[in-house]
Amino acid sequence: MQFDNPLIVQSDRTLLLDVHAPRAEECRNALIPFAELERSPEHLHTYRLTPLSLWNASGAGFTPEQAVSVLKEFARYDVPQNIEMWITETAGRFGKLRMVQGPSIEVPVNPDKIITDDSGDAKKTEVTVKEEYLYLVTSSPFVAKQIAISGTGRKYLTECTYEEPANIKSEDRVEVSEEEKKNCFMLLLTDRGTVKQELLALGWPVKDDVPMSEGDPLEVNLRKTCKSGRDFILRDYQKEAASALVGNRGPGTGFGTIVLPCGAGKTIVGMTIMDLLKTNTLIITTNISAVHQWINELLDKTDLTEDQIAEYTGENKTIKPVTVATYQILTWRPAKDGPYPHFSLFKERKWGLIIYDEVHMLPAPVFRVTAEIQAIRRVGLTATLVREDHCEGHVFSLVGPKRYDVPWKDLESNGWIASAECIEIRLNIAQDKELEYATADQRSKHRIASENPEKLKIVQQLVESNPEDKILVIGQYLDQLSHISKMLNVPIITGRTPNEERDRIYADFRSGKIRVLVVSKVANFAIDLPDASLAIQVSGTFGSRQEEAQRLGRILRPKERKSRFYTLITRNTVEEDFGSNRQKFLAEQGYTYRVVRYSSVTDLAECQ
Repeated sequence: MQFDNPLIVQSDRTLLLDVHAPRAEECRNALIPFAELERSPEHLHTYRLTPLSLWNASGAGFTPEQAVSVLKEFARYDVPQNIEMWITETAGRFGKLRMVQGPSIEVPVNPDKIITDDSGDAKKTEVTVKEEYLYLVTSSPFVAKQIAISGTGRKYLTECTYEEPANIKSEDRVEVSEEEKKNCFMLLLTDRGTVKQELLALGWPVKDDVPMSEGDPLEVNLRKTCKSGRDFILRDYQKEAASALVGNRGPGTGFGTIVLPCGAGKTIVGMTIMDLLKTNTLIITTNISAVHQWINELLDKTDLTEDQIAEYTGENKTIKPVTVATYQILTWRPAKDGPYPHFSLFKERKWGLIIYDEVHMLPAPVFRVTAEIQAIRRVGLTATLVREDHCEGHVFSLVGPKRYDVPWKDLESNGWIASAECIEIRLNIAQDKELEYATADQRSKHRIASENPEKLKIVQQLVESNPEDKILVIGQYLDQLSHISKMLNVPIITGRTPNEERDRIYADFRSGKIRVLVVSKVANFAIDLPDASLAIQVSGTFGSRQEEAQRLGRILRPKERKSRFYTLITRNTVEEDFGSNRQKFLAEQGYTYRVVRYSSVTDLAECQ
């Protein structure tokens, strides 16, 4: 027993981190690759080991032996033996089932149909089509039996004997052991994504070793000097992230998820992957402003020309070797139960790479089409794998496992993102709202607390007392934001703001023409406002960790001054309850979370 150690490992797979113990920070960083933070009150943070956290770690090359070693190094008491065994067995499931290239088989079309030839003789049709198959193999007869009797096995898989496909290229060969050849299933190529998704739900993650198809070639090179004239230097972690995704270009590489903080240059990682693969690329992002930002970055930092890049949005539907689209246009359909007409974009060109920007936002319909295009190299870029709908498993099975991750605080300590202080200001509800709040239903309570009029004077005081900062005021409710915009006499951006005006306001903020900007949740994602150094969050979406990651990210671009992230919370209301998710996320990233009780303007001195 090491009583100075910070970690208590419990037999129910929870890990308690004593934040006051020596080496607590070091332990937190060591847990990030394979454990999920659940709760983060003042003294003990609770992490949990889950199958998906271990499989994502395995996908990034983190072994179960390393996980056990971390627990033993930091544990205050002996690590329970059942935990060691569970980690080894659970993480070992990744790779137990492998998908490898299968044969092409001529299949008759309407084999029972009788046709009559020119002589009048009747005979069966001999028309055939070629169908592509894959093999699902395992070295474990026990696993094979479980898969065979499952609903997935009965619906999609056929037991068979492995035979190496005749047309396989030497560079696409993967080693298949004699045991795997005995425990083999065949499935249609078109069921590749669906089978992976369903087997993950059964607790058997599939390691996909099927080679990727090659898209049409496209010469893409990163510049050494940006078109704007600035030197362009690729950071080491950006190179490592791109290389981790591309791998050796052989089977089992070329797909996955890269997790980097907002401000760490995920767009640059995407462009570096394009430089490595040199192929037609489809980029999908969250909104039209993000589309324009991607296009501007591509023109500034690569040798691509305007003639090679297209925008595919509600305003402009063009397709070129590099096409940037929005999730919204892909998921639009004229009738509620009708088809998605713009899904054809996925097949319009021979894409060699798909980039899913902010992959944690991937809509369910796009997940479905992603299941069908498993042969295309693809990367998901995100600051957090957290999904409030708990569909992280879909990202894992359809886009790919986590290939690269780096702690936010590591990048902060190296100066790649700004240091930030997170401050929660708790204030009383306005007296004329007390009765309305007390009698309201739960959802209405959240809105009343969020729109507490007492927040307005704090916003004004923070803006006036920080004249050197470029400030974002961020919120959920449009009436509240409109009131703040008029009170401060500053521009506002919401979903109703025309795209042209939106881009102009963003440009004015970046250039320093305006110092304060009010934004709704449309600015949560994929918007680069590099000089913002102070954010005031007046309302949010029910404590969403995902949203917190994005909003904090708006002020994390590197800068000389320390960034500050204020959140205004109405005391003794449901806003405090939702704040626990916010604290959980910030603690997971290593940020301290300071709470200030506001009674009068003098209390704001604590926040400066």
